[in-house]
Amino acid sequence: MNDGIVAEGTWLARAEAHRARVETFTGPHLRRARRGEAHPVWDFLFTYYSLRPRQLRVWHPGFGIALAGAACVEYLGRAGYEARPDGVRVSAEFLRTRLSTVRFVADLLRATEARAPQFGCFGLHEWAMVYRTDAVRHGTVPLRLGGAGTDAVVESMPLRCTHYDAYRFFTAAAAPRNRGVPTRAGQRDWEQPGCLHANMDLYKWCFKLGPLVHSELLVDCLQLAAQARELDMRASPYDLTDLGFEPITVEEPAGRAEYVRCQGVIAERAAPLRAALLAWCERLLHVDVAYDTVSEGFLPAGKMN
Repeated sequence: MNDGIVAEGTWLARAEAHRARVETFTGPHLRRARRGEAHPVWDFLFTYYSLRPRQLRVWHPGFGIALAGAACVEYLGRAGYEARPDGVRVSAEFLRTRLSTVRFVADLLRATEARAPQFGCFGLHEWAMVYRTDAVRHGTVPLRLGGAGTDAVVESMPLRCTHYDAYRFFTAAAAPRNRGVPTRAGQRDWEQPGCLHANMDLYKWCFKLGPLVHSELLVDCLQLAAQARELDMRASPYDLTDLGFEPITVEEPAGRAEYVRCQGVIAERAAPLRAALLAWCERLLHVDVAYDTVSEGFLPAGKMN
């Protein structure tokens, strides 16, 4: 197979540019870790999302692209890569083992993309996670309105969470207040493009597909996830002003309007990233892994040099 060969100088430059981009995230995180400091906003990108800094630093060209030159041997020790006459690349055998994951991600993205966005949740999932409990998730950060004030906000508005991995952390008292019961099995029937967490999860789906997807898209989705995470926590019940995060007061009409506006900006930014990842998945599903060939036009525009 010879879908694209990237010269050594070109791919080394792209790999270096990638490392510079991810340093924005990995550098501060590792420095805090060495000091034993937790961060209630940014640690989420390395705890809930399980890709470690050392893994994130590695640039991948994506399936169908061969890396030329002597330096490409460094990839032979990485999962999924093989040596071929045209260079080192992700193997068709590796893709074959990942097809079920590709199908799952494609089905979920396709279903999410087809729905109209919903913007009426006001970020109350974080409030529902501390409703009527003393076991708050960020014990070192105070609740902005206190326990009773937080409970009153939850009781003042309906809960409309559509994301299972947010809903599953609701307290036992909060869960019945949600409009519907998202489930893991029914995930594709619930997720919608206005959901902050569904848009953050584009990053997760990129790294779940591993070296099959190119790293430029991965970091684009990571940057989106960071923007969404900041909004998530600014609208949360926690007082993060000492860390430089001004609250979005969703308990007030003006705060809810601001949240919806910011949520819409993130949904708009997520749409082309979701479309790009879905298109990549659909191309992967058209690879004839039995014969080690790829349908015409596999490579994404702008990624071949």
